[in-house]
Amino acid sequence: MKTMKWIRKAGLGIAVAAAVFGLPGCKKTFLDVEPIGQQQSADFFANAADADKAITSCYGHLNQWFVAGFAHLAITSISSDDAERGSVPGDASFLDEFDNFTFSPTQFIINDYWRGQYNGINLCNQSIDNIPGIDMDPVVKARYIAEAKFIRAYHYFNLVRAFGDVPLLKRVPVTPEEINPVRAPKMEVYDFIESDLTDAAGVLPESYPASDRGRVTRGAALAMLAKVKMYREDWPAVLTLTSQVIAMPYQLATDFNGMFRVAGENNEESIFEVQANTFSSDCGTYSQYSEVQAVRNQFGWGFNIPTSSLESAFEPGDQRKAATILYRGQTTPEGDFITNIAPNPMYNKKVYVPSSVPNACGWGYGREQNRRILRLADIYLIRAEAANEQNDTTEAKIYLNLVRNRAGLPSIDAISKENLRNKIWHERHVELAMEDDRFFDLVRQGNAGTVLRALGKQFVDGKNEVFPIPDNQITLSGGKLTQNPGY
Repeated sequence: MKTMKWIRKAGLGIAVAAAVFGLPGCKKTFLDVEPIGQQQSADFFANAADADKAITSCYGHLNQWFVAGFAHLAITSISSDDAERGSVPGDASFLDEFDNFTFSPTQFIINDYWRGQYNGINLCNQSIDNIPGIDMDPVVKARYIAEAKFIRAYHYFNLVRAFGDVPLLKRVPVTPEEINPVRAPKMEVYDFIESDLTDAAGVLPESYPASDRGRVTRGAALAMLAKVKMYREDWPAVLTLTSQVIAMPYQLATDFNGMFRVAGENNEESIFEVQANTFSSDCGTYSQYSEVQAVRNQFGWGFNIPTSSLESAFEPGDQRKAATILYRGQTTPEGDFITNIAPNPMYNKKVYVPSSVPNACGWGYGREQNRRILRLADIYLIRAEAANEQNDTTEAKIYLNLVRNRAGLPSIDAISKENLRNKIWHERHVELAMEDDRFFDLVRQGNAGTVLRALGKQFVDGKNEVFPIPDNQITLSGGKLTQNPGY
């Protein structure tokens, strides 16, 4: 079905580096490094094939458990008003700490999230540092480096939103200061993210042949940069960047439900997806993102379930509700009856993989589904928000209404700037529901405390906008890393 054979060339491709910030090493692989402070051995990064394997590892790591599993869902989704733990009583009950904001710096899931992002950064740094020295096609070389810069920027974007100030590793650590760095101010981290994405956008192609579908494109780099600029409230830059993305041949998918099925992967609305597999015989990569959230006692583990608050957020007639929330006892359009003895009343429909989808590798449910990261509707709503903040409510309503009309809802007409802002924020909530942006949106909008406390969560203003620096990382740094306020 999918043709991304390149993502499998190095098998799992999830080698991690030596113990930067105490990161654990794995078995010897092509990306292992020598003891702390030394570059990796010279017998790798020798030719174009090595460069290809290195970049493949950067992509493959995006499916790794610490990047796409419990840690990711705990921080991005369960902490929001979109989702709660789910599953059955007592199963992974530590996730309730994220629902209630009762976690501490010793919570291992927070350390997992930190490690997952920095492992990915280290893989990217190894590629960026070493591929320039390889004798190979200069165009492909430049593109590989640009791909690694995009992925590195994505990891840092996750980190800076979750923790605020974080250590900034711009290359594989060599000096003592790089091996045990202090936290960089978050504005410096944002500057570095923007630099990486700008560099990537200047090199990456707008499209690839089918054999390379799923690699990062120029559109993905510009779209991610627009999203970063939104977090910095640089509205003129957001308008410029979204104009460039919208001018590319993306378009809103006509079938909102179908867009999230395996058959709808890499569709006309998709800007960037983490690719899962190709159903080929080597069975090299997979993702557990869907399996973890799928219907308990039928397809998966049943975690990260929609809340009644999310259910009630959809307006009457909003077609996205049925495509976002999967109810026990219902029969899906694809013909699956959802067991009426499932432990929870609702599940995440956006990760649903029909039972008719082939599972040639014998993996658990849903491991062949891509994870969606960026799509055009997000860019339309980012543009609408930027236009409104620049007092162009006419432009803002154009892009807001494109998204609403696709969902079967009427257009928004005359409205004040302040009310339109709230409409755009609400539209982001229901359009991107269960897509792992909601907590960060609430914080960015300044609404996190009000919204989450109304649901009984113990959110503390001035503290819970960010998560604690993992206590384990502070210990490993010898106290050089400082803690966030309130923890």
